[in-house]
Amino acid sequence: MPPRRVLVVVAHPDDETFGLGSAIATCTEAGDDVTVCCATRGEAGETLVEPPAGSTLGDVREAELRAAGDVLGVKEIVLLDFADSGMTGELPPGALAGTPLDEVVAAVGHVVEDVQPELVITLDHEYGDHHRDHDMIGSATVAAMRSRPEVPVYLWTVKRSTFDRWLARTGELRPDSDHVAGDAVGMGRPDDHVTTVVDITAVRHLRERGAAAHASQPPPWQGMPQDVVEEFLRADHFVRVQPPWDGGPPETRLP
Repeated sequence: MPPRRVLVVVAHPDDETFGLGSAIATCTEAGDDVTVCCATRGEAGETLVEPPAGSTLGDVREAELRAAGDVLGVKEIVLLDFADSGMTGELPPGALAGTPLDEVVAAVGHVVEDVQPELVITLDHEYGDHHRDHDMIGSATVAAMRSRPEVPVYLWTVKRSTFDRWLARTGELRPDSDHVAGDAVGMGRPDDHVTTVVDITAVRHLRERGAAAHASQPPPWQGMPQDVVEEFLRADHFVRVQPPWDGGPPETRLP
């Protein structure tokens, strides 16, 4: 049988590893062909490194994205080339969050046409971290897949109970972080909304190696209490949005 085609759609370099790295590694270790579609180059993000002379933070983060993809076994990376919106403030020209939704849906739809995915995973746009680019790309991906109801679509998410502990510790470690400065109400998916919990311990080493490729960005579990680190790295949490979840015990694997 040919390898299964999996499409992962994210907003910025590092989303694919800090968030969905274990899901990607689980798929590639099973022999799936994984394409990562990244909407921006992350040029508006915070950074731990100074870009080399003649390059930009977007260049650095794109290179990190490709290096992390190699670690995770990604077959192809597709960049949509929207501008990074940043978490707050005035939107730059071409910003993902400032683009009409139907245009972003169309851009994702072109990738879907090329890949013909049999499984799609994206970011939780309803109960995420209030990053406007995350919300936009998740919404657009779900909308782009409505014409293909036979293809399962999952949102990678963080449980609210985990987010609450993470935010409290982030406030201590990085009080100037945009996450702390913003409105934290409603961050994270209510725990009882989660439909799928996948044990990812077997691929934890790949996610950690992929995260190390993002030298410009601190992983969200850095400096966290061990219980929060384990929440990030021991299990992935998802919400199945297509086909709609019909209740019952949570799934323990992706289809």
